Amino acid sequence: MGFEFDVPEYKKIRVIIDTDAACEADDPFAIVQGLLSPKLVVKGIVAEHFREAGSMEKSHEEIKTILDAMDMDVPVFHGQRGPLDADDELSEGSAFIVSEAMKEEDKPLFVLCQGAITNVAKAIQAEPGIIKKMTVIWIGTHGEAPCMAPFREFNAGNDIAAANLVLRSGADLWLVPSTVYTTVTIGIAEIQRRIKPCGMIGEHLFRNLVDYNNSDGAGWTQGESWSLGDSPAIALALNPGCGHFHVAKAPFIAQDTSSEQGEDNPEVRIYTDVDSRYILEDLIAKLEIFSGRN
Repeated sequence: MGFEFDVPEYKKIRVIIDTDAACEADDPFAIVQGLLSPKLVVKGIVAEHFREAGSMEKSHEEIKTILDAMDMDVPVFHGQRGPLDADDELSEGSAFIVSEAMKEEDKPLFVLCQGAITNVAKAIQAEPGIIKKMTVIWIGTHGEAPCMAPFREFNAGNDIAAANLVLRSGADLWLVPSTVYTTVTIGIAEIQRRIKPCGMIGEHLFRNLVDYNNSDGAGWTQGESWSLGDSPAIALALNPGCGHFHVAKAPFIAQDTSSEQGEDNPEVRIYTDVDSRYILEDLIAKLEIFSGRN
């Protein structure tokens, strides 16, 4: 059974999902929510690195796995193989961002960034004209300056040069900082009860998370809960009012990922909270409808 409602064409937006999908277990949930949202016209998904050799390729494979589990066909692109200072070539993913942004389209373009922001930075380097032709929603940084880093913020830290390039670019940038994205919390028991039964993709989302939760790389997790921290990138594209924000100067990201004053930086939108239950319930409802469980 599909949706019993329509989204008017004039309310739909084009989106590119930029994701380090194989890094850990939250990206796949956000990708699925994006693919199942009728407001979002997903033009393509670009694989992002997470600063390990071969990590972009792993993200590309995970994206393909998700699409196979959903029996969906969406263009998938290889992104930059590493940070800006380690990859001089323009990837097919960054080139795709440029080409999509430069199209004359009625529907606005949103680039939803769920990892390092290397692909967007490389696209801006290649064609600065895209700056005024897209809105970028980024899960990253510790937010407004000044802010000492309580921990190394993963997404900004994986390419600090790219982060600072985008932050000072003048792009229409919506930041979802660490104090916000860490609050989108769900219990693994709830995932087992409500998401796992939703067909092949529900099983994949659950098993992928449990496998990572039991791995050596998950020492930082709480044990039986998870922060679906990438999902606000999708939810804010669907409903910019599902959180509160203010406008402030974009921070400068220091080497330890602290937010320092960037006196010459432009203003950006910085979210201070999001409605986590709206985000999670929207995902679960769409999965149930998609799998015929409703």
